[in-house]
Amino acid sequence: MIQALRRHSPALLLLAALAATTATAQDTPPTLDAAEFRACLSGLQGAQAFRAIAGDTFRQHTQGLEPDPSVLVLLNRQPEFTMPVWDYLAVLVDQERVDEGRAAFAKWQPALQRIEQQTGVAPHIVVGVWGVESNFGQNLGGRPLVQSLATLSCFGRRQSYFRGEFAAALRILQEGHIAPDKLVGSWAGAFGQTQFMPSTFFRSAVDFDGDGRRDIVDSVPDALASTAKFLQNAGYRRGEPWGFEVKLPPGFDSRSAGRKNKRPIGDWRRDGVTLADGSALPDQPSSVGLMIPARGGPAFLVGRNFDTLYSYNASENYGLAIAQLANLVGGFSNSVGFVTPWPTDDPGLSRAQNRELQILLLARGHDIGSADGMIGAKTREAIKLEQQRLGMKADGRAGQKLLSALRS
Repeated sequence: MIQALRRHSPALLLLAALAATTATAQDTPPTLDAAEFRACLSGLQGAQAFRAIAGDTFRQHTQGLEPDPSVLVLLNRQPEFTMPVWDYLAVLVDQERVDEGRAAFAKWQPALQRIEQQTGVAPHIVVGVWGVESNFGQNLGGRPLVQSLATLSCFGRRQSYFRGEFAAALRILQEGHIAPDKLVGSWAGAFGQTQFMPSTFFRSAVDFDGDGRRDIVDSVPDALASTAKFLQNAGYRRGEPWGFEVKLPPGFDSRSAGRKNKRPIGDWRRDGVTLADGSALPDQPSSVGLMIPARGGPAFLVGRNFDTLYSYNASENYGLAIAQLANLVGGFSNSVGFVTPWPTDDPGLSRAQNRELQILLLARGHDIGSADGMIGAKTREAIKLEQQRLGMKADGRAGQKLLSALRS
């Protein structure tokens, strides 16, 4: 979703789902005062941000509107900032998503090639964003944007930011770009195939299929071209890779690490840095920064094009998920993992493994609902019980060790 709360928007839809899975049973939504909500909406109607919104439009879409307290719980649970990177990537870049991504990449190749000609953004990068944001259009979200954004405009932190997005959402409806029943998405207000925030829609959405509408909900070509347009506007450089995994020499001083601390590629060569397989660094990108998501884990040299992925949602873990999925979809990598393993003895689970874990929990009599691959509060409570029984740390985390123990 275009930019985390630090910039344009909150986390993407799939991450919003993940955010829900990190919630615990103690995360009870607050009670919101209906009268306070109505008074807030009344005040917003006359605010500067809403000057372009006709009174009839505002009343039509807010009359009888009730606040949604659940969005305030999710507001502080952006998993790209709170989950271990190996858990985060395990569920976002799994073989299931890679296979679906390759199929989508092949299906939409003609459109993707035209998009690259116009914007310079590589097709596999666009598909990587699409896969992480909405699982290739399979998960668009179902929360009404007006309700979510109105709630976030009146309660919680970052109200000023969300008021701008609320006004933009009403403008989308007022100008007829998206039908009211289609303007649904994540808890934080992102919508469409690649989860644009309403304000981003006006900056980057394009009509690529030529039907006269910028339809990022039902038109895949419009959504993919709009995504490329956003990345182009963010400074994407035609023909450059986002970066690559590297091998650091023994005793390397990692104090120079930092995505923003870019140096000429030749400087890194002189420091003894190579590609992860030991071969020499390529010439492009010509200026790169060293990114180490977890001490002792994989290291990456990343260039300007990685920064454009970061600008989509301000998280390096998020950017890495898109970059790795894009590499796999485009055939530049064959493994969902990296050459250097993550510094953990208990790696995360893919969605298929999460489903298997849930099936094993159901077989042991735990009432967790269906095996959907999303580890929610009930599943976490069941995991804790099984961890206690097995003498493991009862933290409710789904990992390879617990799965192996339940299999046996």
